[in-house]
Amino acid sequence: MSRLHERYQKEVLPWLQKEMGYPNRMAAPRLEKIVLNMGIGEAIQNIKALDAAAAELGQITGQKAIVTRAKKSIANFKLRKNMPIGASVTLRGERMYEFLDRLVNIVLPRVRDFKGLSSKSF
Repeated sequence: MSRLHERYQKEVLPWLQKEMGYPNRMAAPRLEKIVLNMGIGEAIQNIKALDAAAAELGQITGQKAIVTRAKKSIANFKLRKNMPIGASVTLRGERMYEFLDRLVNIVLPRVRDFKGLSSKSF
């Protein structure tokens, strides 16, 4: 069990039940999934850029990325329906908690001039 998941189970969940008045553990809010996606505009001309981006996303998450495709054609972008334009990964369970733990404790503190996360980004 990851550190973040363990802390949620042992500290945060009892506090939420006590302070917010949730009747049981299942009523309290919890993380279900984290979805990471990359839109690659260059993929319209260069398919290899999409492969590289999907491989990077796979290395970051430890899970294979799926290729996302255009839902409709847009003539101004020279985009046709079903053209590959991005990559996406959905993390659940322990991989999700491990990823979030590494993001919060390792990656974000190393970002130069980091001012915090916007509450509107969630």
